[in-house]
Amino acid sequence: MAKRRRIWFALAVLVLLTLVACSTKNSPAITDPKGNEAHTISGIWWLMCGMASAVYLIVGGFIVVAAFRGRRSEEGKPSRVRDSTFIVVGGLIVPSIILLVLGASVVYASNNLRQPEKDPLKIEVVGKRWWWDISYPDQNITTANEVHIPVGRPLEIGLDSDNVIHSFWVPQLGGKVDLIPGQHNIWRVKATKAGVYRGECAEYCGLQHAKMNFLVVAQPAAEFDQWVVRHQNPPSGPSDELTAAGQAIFMREPCAGCHTIRGTTANGTIGPDLTDIGSRRTLGANTVANTDANLAGWIVDSQSIKPGNLMPPIPMSSNDLHALLAYLRSLK
Repeated sequence: MAKRRRIWFALAVLVLLTLVACSTKNSPAITDPKGNEAHTISGIWWLMCGMASAVYLIVGGFIVVAAFRGRRSEEGKPSRVRDSTFIVVGGLIVPSIILLVLGASVVYASNNLRQPEKDPLKIEVVGKRWWWDISYPDQNITTANEVHIPVGRPLEIGLDSDNVIHSFWVPQLGGKVDLIPGQHNIWRVKATKAGVYRGECAEYCGLQHAKMNFLVVAQPAAEFDQWVVRHQNPPSGPSDELTAAGQAIFMREPCAGCHTIRGTTANGTIGPDLTDIGSRRTLGANTVANTDANLAGWIVDSQSIKPGNLMPPIPMSSNDLHALLAYLRSLK
């Protein structure tokens, strides 16, 4: 009786864990594909899950039947099913069929993934410590931590690292690709549905690996073209005294030595390009939302938000901080 209770308890725990895993919200999942590559990968996953579930149910069914049925044949009398039958069928034939089906599916899918297509949008991504430098060479646009793409158009995303190995992964769009110093890799993919998808570094890269995330904003073609037009030209100069004062503070403080703002003399390359910082959704590689409070906290002491990042604390008066915030908010 105790043995049966342990079996039922183990089954209940497995079911509970499965339900908890499936109910996780706000997390990118390969089972919620929004790109052509992700659809293929998701199909392979469901095939594997289905086969594994079938094997689990069959084996679990045998265990339950054996536990409740007990021994029915007389002691010493051989069973009608030979041991060799279980070994040949369950240990050789069935596993071979499963592996052949999965192997053929994976080879077929791999052969059809990441094939070059006509007229791709070219994007270059460089893994930094611990953020993402993003540029569109044909459009002359540079930004950070937020990749805008048009739905339905093939993409060629070049991946490089200027420090250690990173891994670029957007689960809802496709599989991960490593960024290896000295090796230029290319990720070919196409978004099939508009939306904002979270990406992350999938290779441990140092202190703030867990907060080295990014967003992919998939937009209809017309909206993406509007985004390109807005970002191809430098932002207009300060429109009032407050933003003008903020620009002067930016140039006076260490900000201009580390960051670039097109149309100004700020051309630093240590930190992210801030030309469009006012329109970005997050700060610190998707660490916190891009709000006035978070932006002020990041300027004054970014280490309290993302310890170990390369930006030093920049103490300043409340009036100077208010003016600097107004200037940075105007950059869109």
